[in-house]
Amino acid sequence: MAIQVPGKRYGKRLQHSKVFGHGAHGKKSGYADLLITPLVDMFVIIVLFLIANFSATGEVLMMTKDIELPEAINVKEVEMHPVVMVSNDQISVSGTIVGRVEDFSKDEYLNIPALEEKLRDMKKQYEDLHAMAKDDAGGFKGDINIQGHKDVEYSIIKRVMFSCATAGYNNINFAVMTVAGDAPAGPTAQVTP
Repeated sequence: MAIQVPGKRYGKRLQHSKVFGHGAHGKKSGYADLLITPLVDMFVIIVLFLIANFSATGEVLMMTKDIELPEAINVKEVEMHPVVMVSNDQISVSGTIVGRVEDFSKDEYLNIPALEEKLRDMKKQYEDLHAMAKDDAGGFKGDINIQGHKDVEYSIIKRVMFSCATAGYNNINFAVMTVAGDAPAGPTAQVTP
């Protein structure tokens, strides 16, 4: 064993550094320390975030900024059905724009032909799909959700409801925001009498 001159001794990491004069010809180590605790903390935070944002039921209503829902107290939970969205500017069915509200307010007819046609197409697709699957229990029930802005005129909502009923959707639900009571705050549906 070689005799070393007494003096300062540098740690393992600094023995081969260029600053202290020993590192010009030293070899580099292929080993790197991996800190497990921060890594585990990061994964725990990611898992908690994903669990908090996970919804087992899925999104029933698409909330848009141009539709402000009315408020109600006596409500029930929204179910997955086709959605007719009525804003101050336009009417759309499941994301497909049917027409503008100002055009429908000028007409004197009670129905909205473009809305009826779209709903009839959706009904036919539903019935064809269940006929191909030979699903007798899953017949067409005529359920639909109407998501209307709280300031839209009643005449427009009446025409939308009439068009839905004419197309075969007789079980009409209105999307509302819960105000108070035992139910949690959020979009729900209220069944029309």
